[in-house]
Amino acid sequence: MTTTSAKKTDLKKVRNIGFIAHIDAGKTTVTERVLFFTGETYKIGNIDEGTTVMDFMSLERERGITIGSAATNAQWDGHQVNIIDTPGHVDFTAEVERSLRVLDGGVVVLESVSGVQPQSETVWRQADTYKVPRMIFVNKMDRLGANFDYAVSTVHDRLGANAVPIQMPMGAESEFAGLIDLVAQKAYAYETPEAVEHKLIDIPAEYAEAAEEARQHLIEKVAETDDALMEKFFEEEEITTEELKAALRKATIELKIFPVCVGSALRHRGVHPLLDAVVDYLPSPLDVDAIKGVDPSNEEIELTRQPSTEEPMSALAFKVVTDPHVGRLVYLRVYSGILEAGVNIYNASTRSRERIGRLMVMHADSREEKTSAGPGEIVAAIGLKDTITGHTLCPQSDQITLEQISFPDPVLSVAVEPKTRSDQEKMSTALVRLADEDPTLTVSSDEESGQVILAGMGELHLDVIVERMRREFNVDATVGAPRVAYRETVTKAATAQGKLVKQSGGHGQFGDCTLRLEPVEPGAGLLFESEITGSTLPREYFRPIEQGFREAARSGVIAGYPVVDMKAVLVDGSHHDVDSSEMAFKVAASMAFKAAMNKGKPALLEPIMKIEVVTPSEFLGDVLGDLNSRRSQVQNMEARGEAQVISAFIPLAETFQYATHVRSITTGRASFAMELDHYTAVPKNVAEKVTGS
Repeated sequence: MTTTSAKKTDLKKVRNIGFIAHIDAGKTTVTERVLFFTGETYKIGNIDEGTTVMDFMSLERERGITIGSAATNAQWDGHQVNIIDTPGHVDFTAEVERSLRVLDGGVVVLESVSGVQPQSETVWRQADTYKVPRMIFVNKMDRLGANFDYAVSTVHDRLGANAVPIQMPMGAESEFAGLIDLVAQKAYAYETPEAVEHKLIDIPAEYAEAAEEARQHLIEKVAETDDALMEKFFEEEEITTEELKAALRKATIELKIFPVCVGSALRHRGVHPLLDAVVDYLPSPLDVDAIKGVDPSNEEIELTRQPSTEEPMSALAFKVVTDPHVGRLVYLRVYSGILEAGVNIYNASTRSRERIGRLMVMHADSREEKTSAGPGEIVAAIGLKDTITGHTLCPQSDQITLEQISFPDPVLSVAVEPKTRSDQEKMSTALVRLADEDPTLTVSSDEESGQVILAGMGELHLDVIVERMRREFNVDATVGAPRVAYRETVTKAATAQGKLVKQSGGHGQFGDCTLRLEPVEPGAGLLFESEITGSTLPREYFRPIEQGFREAARSGVIAGYPVVDMKAVLVDGSHHDVDSSEMAFKVAASMAFKAAMNKGKPALLEPIMKIEVVTPSEFLGDVLGDLNSRRSQVQNMEARGEAQVISAFIPLAETFQYATHVRSITTGRASFAMELDHYTAVPKNVAEKVTGS
């Protein structure tokens, strides 16, 4: 695409969407069908056969799961739809987090039998954080036990979201023959079980009454969000399809309504009307708020950028990939202005200059070159050396730093050792590249043993990293037993003073502050506030004191684990007109923190996972017995069809090899999903083992 055509891109006709869901809900299959029907691919990819476009890593194809989010784009009804297919597994939550940060809309894929599952709740909350308008696609309507109404009810009950069907299925399970569009009042019928294309017909007589009832419900829900429609509704005036569509679009963009579509992607059903709904109801880059940022030289000054080619250029790097053919690719979402290939650009996050060599539009793992990109476009840049996930690119003359992407902390670590000396050099290169790509992977070395420690989001995450080292970088490594990332906190309030007084000829160092540490509720993180009033201490020293506290909190006093769930309150302090400096107050804050923590009855915390196990009823006793032996607390049990669903909290330390074990006691018929929920105090006997005392 030339520079001029980039300027002419009609932003009203661009949709940046992502498919997000629980593992195995069918996101990748939906994406594959979308690509087929939009003419981007000529053969339908199949996960079971390992022929999907979006899961292009050999590891993804073997395991039948999505590991990295893949970007592609398609044309539909004169609109450009940029699509990101994200992983469903909780270990790859960072991929979902960073995709949601740059998307304007999302399609949440739910499974018709189970409805909202644990990971669906996680991605929903992530999308809430970024205020992403969403639609819901109830998939797998041809499965045994498919129940559209139940799946929709789980959205209300478990997510508290206003899900409103805009389609309804005709039949279910093996009788699933198509669907009815409640807005257009037409039916999409598939004449044979193998039919790829649909026929548009009038609503069959046997569904007429149910369809009319569902349409009235839809009109009522939309009218609640629009005063003009509400008046017409009460006056029982005719509401036109155009009016209904316009009001529904507005309500969807404002997060008041989440439209629900239905289908079976594997059997191609419901993909056309889903694409129509994406174009009709999800926002274009012009419909979302202007992107907010701050001035890098003064973070107090807030700035915004409108999605316009007239504004200064701003783009956010949201993913880094090492491509075997072209090297390091940095995925960028352009928010404003025009990004051109072959020009110098400023990285506001590192305050350094970079050069964009080439720009690419990605179709999963194939690419097409471009000379420029405008607002709302998602492109990959070649040639950026120091830009990593979360960095902002802009002109040096008009600087802005866009809001960073936040990632969860790693919960599990393993020690890795190269098998030979030649592996050692290759391993350090491999780990630098993998950590560059994955913000939730941290690499460190154990000072005592000299081992390299990899920390990540779970067993599967670390397995995949080690396997990628072997395949992509030919590194053979020995992997140690997994280790849990414990945390520390205080259990009672304690106050202590930190005072640094150094006199060494000329200027000395003087810093004095008193901190009170208090426990706060689980999940609150580290908080800092000041109770100092008047002129006890100049305000300029508050920030260094906070920095000193936060740096010191990276290692606690029991076993050196990071400190969480604590509030530090600055209660007193004094300074010296000449000898006080920011550095001195940083050190004083660190001293006060350590002293107060020792007084505050410090405790070791362990990560507690929320687990949901789905098992056939005959194995219920065995599964419960096994969970109880792992220090778990069962919260709830419910029947879901023929299966039993157990919800429980379980310490991460007790979950190693759980997948293998639960398969063996249920002859491979149980499944489970797990995610980090909170940290809680470790029992005394476990704490003694961890600290070696």
